[in-house]
Amino acid sequence: MTHNWGTSKRKSRLPKNWQSLRKQVLARDVTCVLCRVRPATVADHIHAMTDDHRLEALQGVCEPCHRQKTAREAAAARAASQKPGRRRPGEEHPGLL
Repeated sequence: MTHNWGTSKRKSRLPKNWQSLRKQVLARDVTCVLCRVRPATVADHIHAMTDDHRLEALQGVCEPCHRQKTAREAAAARAASQKPGRRRPGEEHPGLL
């Protein structure tokens, strides 16, 4: 999977030693910690949208599991920030009050 780093601000928030951290995570977690079947190829933040780059806060996951986890987290974030609809709530008819 390719990521569009051109529109993402995520890369600018990564520490300068990210490549070293990534290598350490993938050396520690050789197999995906989520499915425990495929090899880990992605260093993933355990808690979504955090800038906690400690090794304890990172996990090695495979690409399919990372895509699924990211999709779930994105859906949860969208649901949490629902904008109100364009329709006003219904009002009782004045004659029925």
